[in-house]
Amino acid sequence: MAPSCSPVNSLHVAVIGAGAAGLVAARELRRESHSVVVFDRGTEVGGLWVYTPQSEPDPLSLDPARTVVHSSVYDSLRTNLPREPRRYPNHREVLAYLRDFAREFKLVEMVRFGTEVVLVEQEGRKWKIRSRNSDGVSRDEIFDSVVVCNGHYTEPRVAQVPGIDVWPGKQLHSHNYRVPDPFKDKVVVVIGNFASGSDISRDLTGVAKEVHIAARSKPSETYEKLPGANNLWLHPMIETARKDGSIVFKNGKVVQADAIVHCTGYIYHFPFLNTNGYITVEDNCVGPLYKHVFPPALAPGISFVGLPWMTLLFTMFELQSKWVAAVLSGRVTLPSQEKMMEDTNALYAKRDANGFPKRYTHRLGVVAQVDYLKWIADQIGEPPVEQWRNQELEGGYVRLATQPDSFRDSGTMIISLSRLMRIS
Repeated sequence: MAPSCSPVNSLHVAVIGAGAAGLVAARELRRESHSVVVFDRGTEVGGLWVYTPQSEPDPLSLDPARTVVHSSVYDSLRTNLPREPRRYPNHREVLAYLRDFAREFKLVEMVRFGTEVVLVEQEGRKWKIRSRNSDGVSRDEIFDSVVVCNGHYTEPRVAQVPGIDVWPGKQLHSHNYRVPDPFKDKVVVVIGNFASGSDISRDLTGVAKEVHIAARSKPSETYEKLPGANNLWLHPMIETARKDGSIVFKNGKVVQADAIVHCTGYIYHFPFLNTNGYITVEDNCVGPLYKHVFPPALAPGISFVGLPWMTLLFTMFELQSKWVAAVLSGRVTLPSQEKMMEDTNALYAKRDANGFPKRYTHRLGVVAQVDYLKWIADQIGEPPVEQWRNQELEGGYVRLATQPDSFRDSGTMIISLSRLMRIS
């Protein structure tokens, strides 16, 4: 349904997080004449793109009482976002872009830095937010709506490996990986072969004695020496870890390892959220959510921007934010609660029929993300995402699979960071 021409409502809206998603959400909300407060526990905009050499004292980040470091960025990280003159910027360039974006649209004035949200709950038809500043002082406030943009790259998922509890070597999650130096002359097993696993394993080859990748998706007979380094091998998943320090892979190969790096992804985590069971996280499926954004029973009072993955993330942040802002202003109308639940249940049924686990609910992929972003664009009267953006995403994943050590340096398209991000 085409949006109406002028906003109907001007609401008081809280945005949780001042990373890429939170910044564009704040911009779009203000464009729709809403008053906005952005909460961020950091000291500057950028969210996970704010690199810090510090990591958490618990290398696996399993201790709930640990001091949390929000960023998961490692020193050598480069993105999958092409720019000029190189195709892929590093994390420092992305952070510089986000700082410029915040200055250009005067967003910093809306952000309360050093302020952690500790509770979000419904109070009548409104929402109470309890926040705590860096001095430990708590404050309760009432908002008409809440937009959750706290990201999902802070709470690690750790591989469940038989025998890992008695294995004596060093373990850490990629969330706490920064530089390869601590692994000099070590034999390292990297669990996971997607983006961070591929990057970190190759980062390690310059200093480690041996690097062995354990990939769950590979057949049990896999044993391959990978190009680009003389000390890098690919295996299927680990069969067992032993007390003597050895690692047994499902191909039968045995490696005496010094360290394991878990590049096994993250879980969605909303410790501040109290919705009386209306929103749950089960096997990394946040729901029920209509189109990954609105919980049918609570819409439009609370919404989520940035949950789906394997998509054009910055473009998705913008389109989702425009949709949320337009719904709150009354220019765009959501279906009934029943219709939203029907649509959401159909998504879950399709997921189950295709044999995907719940944790893949928010995984879009190069095909589904085209339809998803077009659907949102249609709701708000925006043009569809340009074809070249989708081609770049698909080409990037193909190059990641076939040229993991050089895919960021290949290709022919030269485009600017701001064009790719579409946030302008």
